[in-house]
Amino acid sequence: MSRLLQRIEYSSGQRRRCGRRCRRPNNNIMMKELLWFSLSASLSASVQSFHLSPFQQAVPPLSTHPLHSKASSRKGRRGFGLGHPTSKKVSYPPIHLDEVDDDIDSQIFPLQDDLEQQLSTHTTANHNNNNNNINAGARVSEFLSNIPRVLSPPPLVSSTQEWRKLQRHAAQTIKSTHLRELLQDPVRCDAMFAEHDGVYFDYSRQQVTLETMDLLFDLAEKQELTKRIQAMVNGEKINFTEDRAVLHTALRASKDKIGTVFVDDEDAIKEVHDVLDQIKQFTEAFRSGHITGYTGKRMRNIVSVGIGGSYLGPEFLHEVLKTEEEGISSSLGYSLRFLANVDPVDVERTCADLDPEETLIIIVSKTFTTAETMLNARTMRQWLWDFMGDDIDVVKKHVVACSSVSATENVKAFGIDTDKYFFRFWDWVGGRYSVCGAAGAVPISLLYGFDLFEKFLEGARSMDEHFINAPMRQNIPILMGLLGVWNSSFMGYNSRALIPYAQALLRLPAHIQQLDMESNGKRISRHGIEIDYPVGEVDFGEPGTNSQHSFFQLIHQGQTIPVDFLGFVQSQHDILIDGEKLSSHDELMSNFFAQPDALANGKTADEVRAEGCAEDLILHKVFDGNRPSSSLLFPQLSAYVTGQILSLYEHRTAVQGFIWDLNSFDQWGVELGKKLAIDVKDHLTKARYDPKQQPVDIPDAPATSRILNYYVQNGREATENGIGVSVNPLTSVTRKTYREHIPPPIHDLGGNVGKLS
Repeated sequence: MSRLLQRIEYSSGQRRRCGRRCRRPNNNIMMKELLWFSLSASLSASVQSFHLSPFQQAVPPLSTHPLHSKASSRKGRRGFGLGHPTSKKVSYPPIHLDEVDDDIDSQIFPLQDDLEQQLSTHTTANHNNNNNNINAGARVSEFLSNIPRVLSPPPLVSSTQEWRKLQRHAAQTIKSTHLRELLQDPVRCDAMFAEHDGVYFDYSRQQVTLETMDLLFDLAEKQELTKRIQAMVNGEKINFTEDRAVLHTALRASKDKIGTVFVDDEDAIKEVHDVLDQIKQFTEAFRSGHITGYTGKRMRNIVSVGIGGSYLGPEFLHEVLKTEEEGISSSLGYSLRFLANVDPVDVERTCADLDPEETLIIIVSKTFTTAETMLNARTMRQWLWDFMGDDIDVVKKHVVACSSVSATENVKAFGIDTDKYFFRFWDWVGGRYSVCGAAGAVPISLLYGFDLFEKFLEGARSMDEHFINAPMRQNIPILMGLLGVWNSSFMGYNSRALIPYAQALLRLPAHIQQLDMESNGKRISRHGIEIDYPVGEVDFGEPGTNSQHSFFQLIHQGQTIPVDFLGFVQSQHDILIDGEKLSSHDELMSNFFAQPDALANGKTADEVRAEGCAEDLILHKVFDGNRPSSSLLFPQLSAYVTGQILSLYEHRTAVQGFIWDLNSFDQWGVELGKKLAIDVKDHLTKARYDPKQQPVDIPDAPATSRILNYYVQNGREATENGIGVSVNPLTSVTRKTYREHIPPPIHDLGGNVGKLS
């Protein structure tokens, strides 16, 4: 015990003498008092039973008097007085060993369990001298749990006992155990699934045992996962780098929750429903023909201009609803397209066959300053003006905005009617989490009707409630998040595949890719410490069975990549051809059930040999197996189920970030490239307009200068030689008229009475 106190005493002195680390004198000056406070609370009943060391003999005995602190001078440093009658009383906050500064933990203290073992050994050695020492180990353990947080920031999660137990478990047990063995345990397999509202989650093919899950739940408790979830949904400003709340759950909260969540004294859920009511009224007027274009024509085409989450989320939902039964009927007569890429070819592809007089443009940008979005917005405005004249009323009739309240002036300056055609969202919703807000509600409701979008919100709300209320061991998003942490940080898998066995979900992997990689692609913990453990996976995917003929070779016999398989009990549209025993959907789902087993079990050399394979080919046909996956089974892909899927993956991402101690809700990593692009644009503009056509010279960037000069020079030569289109920046961005495109000939397929009948 004396060795521990001496080391703490030494640490305190070193901290006081270190100029760099003594920027928080209040913490350091109270260090010794806090230690004695913890000691007096935990060991007052047993301190007399210890043999006094020289260090302890020099310290006055503990008493029941209040703890006092006195500042004194000793060789130019602050001193401490204990129990001095003239000193001031001090009070202390709750304190925990696990929050001790990480460098103290690593340099001064051994692990807590090692300390307990050492102190227990010391107690045993003195057992014959004093029988009271039998209980000293328990008292010391209690004392250790109260050692104060003497400096901030707290340690990394990787320094906790819970994390290190998982590391040992992975190294000593799991990595030497094959999934083939684990899948033979019926008790384990029967325990590894969860259900909610028609969603069936099976994780028995993950490389985990029941003990693994217990250790992961211990880590979740240690990281106060439930508390952090509540902080998020209650509107606390957990996005501390931007001083913002994180409330995408409020976007789908029901009206009976109005008055329960406030941000900066504003009722968040009431704000949401005010905007949803506005969107419903607007979209119904549009679809009924009461809102017309500048020339009086009814508008039938919708172009949503946005990038990142403003585009990927709404597009993924649009692709689902295109073949959903209600979506098919409600969208008849209308079209929806998305313009995201600043590449002018994307503009061409979007507008090629549209009539501007019948087209509504939606501009989605939180700040209304996003460079790519605003260039495309100006291009679309010019496209409208080229056909209908440079009248500001053209913009007022054909352009609406989804943006933050703080961007109102920017929206107005663009020419948009902010009284009728401005649909706001809030700083407490990040772009990648915004599909349930105006960014998704406006385009989807214009095409499919507000009622169908509302069903999507209801599905997301169902999964939100499950996430907030279900116990951890039956909580699907929490289970998925913990397994993600396990695979990435403990098993060392740095990629993850998402394979939906539904073609309508073809854009889901791209949306989840941005959602997860932009959220958890970080290197600094929320406490400002560079992390020393793997976080964030490379997410990718493609619908099955297309993916099986694309990258499954690598997944089966190359790198180990955990996979999420998504399947559906019923298809949106099934087909049973004459002479076939199974429908096309059953054929599809046969692969859904087979692939996880193939990845888990593999195929041994003996099994290959038994098939009569030539000996020199056996190794080529062996599958190692032991490749983890999870299976999610849903009833049928509908607007409601799509909401469940979205919410499920949003919360998986949050869980992983909470466990890893990350801020999953900022995205500073996208800023540097934007800044450099602005600098390059300045150099490029100068090169385009320089009458002397001097080479570009970017200071300290010879490689960039060289390739930029190659680009500029070859563009000039192409124009001069007549082998390319003009690269003059003043070139017109639009064609004269869409009618110049010859319409395709009438096809002879004949619908249900033609060639496909």
